[in-house]
Amino acid sequence: MKILDIPQSGSVAGTTSSRNRFGQYRRTRAVPVNPNSTAQGVVRARMSANAAAWRALTNLQREGWDGLGLSMTRTDSLGQSYTLTGFQAYCSVNNVKSLCGDATVSDAPELVTPSTILTATVTLTSAALSIAYTPTPMPASTRLAVFASPQRSAGRNFEADLRFIQVTAAAAASPVNAFSAYSAKFGTPVTGNKVFFSLVSITGGFESGPFLTSQPVA
Repeated sequence: MKILDIPQSGSVAGTTSSRNRFGQYRRTRAVPVNPNSTAQGVVRARMSANAAAWRALTNLQREGWDGLGLSMTRTDSLGQSYTLTGFQAYCSVNNVKSLCGDATVSDAPELVTPSTILTATVTLTSAALSIAYTPTPMPASTRLAVFASPQRSAGRNFEADLRFIQVTAAAAASPVNAFSAYSAKFGTPVTGNKVFFSLVSITGGFESGPFLTSQPVA
């Protein structure tokens, strides 16, 4: 149900408030799905490990992360900006480093703002998935992370379910071949379907803004 009201996000009793490009709306609250998938278990284990490691830091190290967190800005579902706590900054950086297969760090690093991907051209068929991107090669110590959706109807224009597919080596040159990684997660692409992509630059545990695109399966 679309409504005119103050910005709201969240659930009260059996009603959930949210917003989309058409404005505020309310709907019946749905119980979140908990599939307990392998990927979900990996993320939960990563967070548990970070929480345990945070408790083992010295006060001086935590103060360093507190300072870094004040420089890391995020935007919530209502479009409001906020900064991170030290713990959130620690988990953010080390989650990204773990995703890339890099060693986690105990001392807060200097803030890095990776440049976003400038262009991306996706070639997608039932036998190939190649993503050509610029800049190429990626800057030194910078990787490209590819997130993608399950296969959707060709008429769909919005996607919120974007999952990690793979990450390149540092300073990798275009294009990235993501067919095997995508097929292993979502199955072989079917001609006529559409896949959505989010491309993110990663440097030292920090992520750029996403480059969003989509491509029908030819």
